[in-house]
Amino acid sequence: MNASTPHPELNPYQKDAIGKAAHLRREVASFHQDWPRLNSADLLPPITWSELERQLASLSATAAGAAMVHDLVSATRKQATFKPSELVMREILCIASAVMDETFPPDLSCSDSEADDQTI
Repeated sequence: MNASTPHPELNPYQKDAIGKAAHLRREVASFHQDWPRLNSADLLPPITWSELERQLASLSATAAGAAMVHDLVSATRKQATFKPSELVMREILCIASAVMDETFPPDLSCSDSEADDQTI
């Protein structure tokens, strides 16, 4: 730190953390713009993260989808505190849709996978 710089330089970890926080803030602001808060007091029944995970795994169309549920729910849970509840619910619905889709994840052994398609 020199006299012209009042604060020390940020290390790569700090820069990454600031970038992630800024991305999360933009995501929430965009969500609020698209989906303003409703004045409704009707709440969903309470459910635990473990119960949610169990049900999503049970609904999974494939063993691979069921195996991904824990990591997907864990990632959603970690950020849930910082997001509006409706956005968290939307992410849970996306997880459910993905794991219930028999074609998700794509079969990587297939020669015509998107990774091999150069026309995209």
